[in-house]
Amino acid sequence: MVKMSDVAKLANVSTATVSRVLRNPETVKKITRQKVFEAIKQLDYQPNILARHFRTNQTKTILVVVPSLTNLVFSEMISGIDTVATEKGYQVLLGNTNKEIEKAQSYINHLKQKQVDGVILLTVKLAQELWEEIAHDYPIVLASDFVEDLDIPAVCIDNINCGYQITEHLIKLGHQKIAHVSGALDVAISRERVKGYRKALHHYNIPFDESLMIEADYSIGSGYSSVRKLMKQDNQPTAIFFGNDEMAMGGIKAAKEMGIRVPEDLAVIGFDDIKFSAVFDPALTTIAQPFHEMGRKSMEWLWKIMNDEALEHEKYVIESQFIIRESCGANIKGQ
Repeated sequence: MVKMSDVAKLANVSTATVSRVLRNPETVKKITRQKVFEAIKQLDYQPNILARHFRTNQTKTILVVVPSLTNLVFSEMISGIDTVATEKGYQVLLGNTNKEIEKAQSYINHLKQKQVDGVILLTVKLAQELWEEIAHDYPIVLASDFVEDLDIPAVCIDNINCGYQITEHLIKLGHQKIAHVSGALDVAISRERVKGYRKALHHYNIPFDESLMIEADYSIGSGYSSVRKLMKQDNQPTAIFFGNDEMAMGGIKAAKEMGIRVPEDLAVIGFDDIKFSAVFDPALTTIAQPFHEMGRKSMEWLWKIMNDEALEHEKYVIESQFIIRESCGANIKGQ
């Protein structure tokens, strides 16, 4: 079956451009429209008319799908989504996948069967073929994550820059042996933070050491076990950049049990700035993500898509903030 991506490849444009030609051709330059229409004719591409027909029968309900209800960051995003949804006259349903791809796919079926008008996915994993199937025929927005090589609307922060900023900060505090405990690397934002970490090491001529890199799962327990592993090996780090605050908290607990002082013996930086980060002991240095605003923006974009309005671009990057507290040791070094 011919897909929209096949048309885009033949016309030498993005799938987002093909989508705009089909939905709002007046927003696309004439020469580009002609290239797309010629590709459609040549490939005999049949747009999913059924999916478009669905949009005329509104349920005034949207579905927000999360990978886990235990992750503290999602509540603020859901709050932002609900705020805008209420303003637009929509109800919000919540689906929890428990990190199961099959369950995530079952939620997508609610959209395909027109039980909801649109879906917002918060770092949810799907099979690649399903991403390709739903990418342009159904109203979907990703919040806090994105899918590489597919033009699915996404609202997120610059995770590469954040990873770089954290690592550079530790380097400037005098650290050379900097470990990174990442989230699952089958998630795009985890890979982006690793890229930022490695980019900073390379920029400051510090060799990347595989023994200082651990893939975890964003849980407190995985942060705890990662520190016990790192601090028992011969090549011990003097600083650790964790992929989120929960792992950092688990890691600090492990360090304390091992008699390692944070930040005197081991500098620690987290990611997310969850509510407990400022009152934790020691208070966590971290990246603050504007979760409520991410939720608001993702719902604004979904509403536009559901109403066949063109988006200015497919990826909306929101500014984050680097918050320096006690756990990195900057106060000890007077920086």
